[in-house]
Parts: sequence; structure tokens; C-alpha cells
Amino acid sequence: MLSRTLQDAVNQQIKNELFSAYLYLAMSAHFEAQALPGFAKWMRLQAKEEVKHAMKLFDFVNDRGGRVTLEAIEKPPVEFKGCADVMAQVLEHEKKVTGMIHSLYAQALKENDYPAQVMLHWFIGEQVEEEKTAADILAELKMVGDSPAGIVMVDRELGKRGEE
Repeated sequence: MLSRTLQDAVNQQIKNELFSAYLYLAMSAHFEAQALPGFAKWMRLQAKEEVKHAMKLFDFVNDRGGRVTLEAIEKPPVEFKGCADVMAQVLEHEKKVTGMIHSLYAQALKENDYPAQVMLHWFIGEQVEEEKTAADILAELKMVGDSPAGIVMVDRELGKRGEE
């Protein structure tokens, strides 16, 4: 059984993961409006991944005899600047999520909740991957700068996500 403190913290993280999905969907809509279908697809798939993360936490609370309580998700921004700026926001957001996961893990350690620690190990590894991917895309965008041909090249590359 989860402690009330850890249950509340995991419920908050469910909300945070769903906000991440909303944020990435907003970014996808932005890229669709900019005629950048590869960026839009990448963000849409990223949003789906965030929903899966939320559901993993949702199932964990239920599996441990806890109670999931869903809270309102704040509205994400709808206006964004260029591609590099958006990816910089993604990287910063993922770093923020990493901090949230680390806080959850610290609470699980404090409570000697071994099942929560094991589950959160997966999220810790996932966050390493999320930050690296965002940083790699941002680095590539910085290399191409404002070059329309470079942006199109990156757009095509990102559009291949899910085809591997």
C-alpha cells in the first residue's frame, strides 16, 4: 500500500505527465501551422509517449491499492518562436520533469518504498533518454541556424520517427 504522501506525489506526477502531453500537442499544432510536418509528427508522438508515462503511474497507484485523483491541467502556450526556441523549451521542460522524478524517488527512498523505487528507476532512465534526444535535436538546429534548407532537412529527419 502506498503512503498518502507518496500517493499524492504520484498523482501530482500523473498531472505533470499529462501537462507534458498537452504542451507537446500545442507544439505539434504550432508546427502544423508552420508547414513543418516532421516536427509536428515528432511532437505528436512525444505527446503520446507522455500519456503512456501518465498511465504507467496511474496503473502503479491502482496496483498498490491507492486512489488516483486527477486534477485540472493548465492550458499550455499556443504561440512559439522558431524551431530551435521550441526545442530549447522542450529540453528545459524535460529537465524540469527529471527534477520531479528525482523528488518522487527521494520520497520513495525516505519511505523505504521499494516497489516505488523500482518503478521510478524506469522513469529515471527514460529521462536521461528524453534530455539527450532534445539536446541532440537542439544542437542540430543550432548548426543549421536559420537556413530554410537546413530546417527542411531536420523536419524530414524528425518525420521518420516511428518508422524504425
